Amino acid sequence: MALRELLNAWPVVRQIRGGDPFGRGAAVQSSRSKQLTPRTDTADRVVDSICPYCGVGCGQRIYVKDDEIVQIEGNPDSPISRGKLCPKGSASKQLVQSPLREYSVRYRRPHSTEWEDLDLDTAMDRIADRVIETRRRTWQSEQNGNPTRRTLGIAHLGGATLDNEENYLIKKLWTALGAVQVENQARI
Repeated sequence: MALRELLNAWPVVRQIRGGDPFGRGAAVQSSRSKQLTPRTDTADRVVDSICPYCGVGCGQRIYVKDDEIVQIEGNPDSPISRGKLCPKGSASKQLVQSPLREYSVRYRRPHSTEWEDLDLDTAMDRIADRVIETRRRTWQSEQNGNPTRRTLGIAHLGGATLDNEENYLIKKLWTALGAVQVENQARI
């Protein structure tokens, strides 16, 4: 390759000669990048949604192709986020489609080093039995002659992927069971 061809292939030279001084257009495109298309162009449909990670409620546009998410971007029509997403919101596609996502209930018995799969009914029954037993064992009707009607043996820490309605119901459930230590990771 001649020196002249080599220089003309260099993006900085293309910027100066091609009228693209900031390097935002054709000057920075390679033959491969000219053939690329945005994932949003290949989508069959766009679904408006709300980011599940915290209580802010940023608007999202979810681009779907063949019933698979291909891209998630901020929704510029959202009065809350105006098209912006934080790093967690931008990566929320991984919440649904990560190859590391677990699709079964995993349980490790006390003192064991191995995990085992449980069916959902067995896992839910086991959790319910343990909550009821812990509540019965740690229930405080009164303290120093004052009625308490509570248990300090149960605490709940919610996750930021829950929406306001789910958090409301969870708070109601744990309060009805007498738990007083109910918090959410989104507030911490």
